[in-house]
Amino acid sequence: QVQLVESGGGLVQAGESLRLSCAASGRTFSINAMGWYRQAPGKQRELVGVITSVGSTITANSVKGRFTISRDNAKNTVYLQMNSLKPEDTAVYYCNTVPNIRNYWGQGTQVTVSS
Repeated sequence: QVQLVESGGGLVQAGESLRLSCAASGRTFSINAMGWYRQAPGKQRELVGVITSVGSTITANSVKGRFTISRDNAKNTVYLQMNSLKPEDTAVYYCNTVPNIRNYWGQGTQVTVSS
């Protein structure tokens, strides 16, 4: 059974940092592009950034220069380093393949940024 388990969220103040992890199990994801998504209350889920199988990354304009995606294929894990957090970054953060696979959505990890 394939599982993606996100962790590392929490409550922080604006300007602080968090590092999220996404641990995959059930199969290797080393050949997949992986993405971090987020969903804020009352909003649609959005793609925050992507990392390809060879490590190239793309981030959304809203987080560019603040968020960095990385992966460790040996650990089947993807990371999201979030710096200079803003209240508008408050959301539940998820990882999934890109394009996403419906059955792979996990519970996500809550990130709350206070002003």
